[in-house]
Amino acid sequence: MADTYKGKVVLVTGGASGIGRASALAFAAEGGQVVVADIDAAGGEQTVAQIVAAGGEAIFVKANVSQASDVEAMVARAVSVYGRLDCAFNNAGIEEEHLPTGDSEEAAFDRIIGVNLKGVWLCMKYEIRQMLAQGGGGAIVNTASVAGLIGAPRMPAYAASKHGVVGLTKTAAAEYGKARIRVNAVCPGVIMTPMLERAIELEPRRKDNLVKLHPIGRLGQADEVVNAALWLCSDAASFVTGHQLAVDGGMTAI
Repeated sequence: MADTYKGKVVLVTGGASGIGRASALAFAAEGGQVVVADIDAAGGEQTVAQIVAAGGEAIFVKANVSQASDVEAMVARAVSVYGRLDCAFNNAGIEEEHLPTGDSEEAAFDRIIGVNLKGVWLCMKYEIRQMLAQGGGGAIVNTASVAGLIGAPRMPAYAASKHGVVGLTKTAAAEYGKARIRVNAVCPGVIMTPMLERAIELEPRRKDNLVKLHPIGRLGQADEVVNAALWLCSDAASFVTGHQLAVDGGMTAI
């Protein structure tokens, strides 16, 4: 077990599965005390159990990131257990639309913006307040997407939410740089997660079409996004803030 995050408290939202679970496990393996947050209590508890079984330290907090009271309580719980908050990976997000803009539904738009954009804003709001109060700076990484850098046909609300995350990231980085709070974003391409695997099972031809979007010739793995997030949160990235790191197999290069 490495010790890059030894003595640091790390909050991971969306930690019940996929990139969130992989990142929580990785932060813990690097010595961090991890707060796993998700609306999925069973999945979140499983993530914590895996961390503990591997010799790490973690707690689970059930939280809906689109609700201010949940987010405020989430950060308060992290501080009550571990005394501070050093790093946060705001990764919780949803993707539930496959309709062009003219056919998209208002209710779906509101849900996606509520979780993906408002949720990141709320998380940063309370994380930054805590980091300022305790002093010493901190590091925040938000999960955006290649859909935050380019258009995403049939996913208008998702693209709007992720473009918004990029804007929030740049703004907070500019506001809090002098307080030594760094804020960056990861922008994944298409990553093999349980959610994507289920979609491919329903439509097997989809995988080949998705692979063709990536010059590297394959889809990404969760650990490849996790490695980027771990680096951005670490002291090795001490002069990096306000950046959108594409982890996309070259998808946005063409």
